[in-house]
Amino acid sequence: METRTFVAPNISCHHCIHTITRELKALEGVKEVRGDVATKQVTVAFEPPATWERIVAVLHEIGYPPASA
Repeated sequence: METRTFVAPNISCHHCIHTITRELKALEGVKEVRGDVATKQVTVAFEPPATWERIVAVLHEIGYPPASA
């Protein structure tokens, strides 16, 4: 299993974290999503068939692109 932590600058509230969590957990292979509003950090644990590229694509689609990707 792979784990990635990233900053999503567009996070402003707990609803943002909820949206990110809901959308990423809908991807097959995403096992855990944790977010922090104060730091705007999100940690995602995933395994195949999920890929980091697909996770980043979903984040872009929902308006929360990672700062580092």
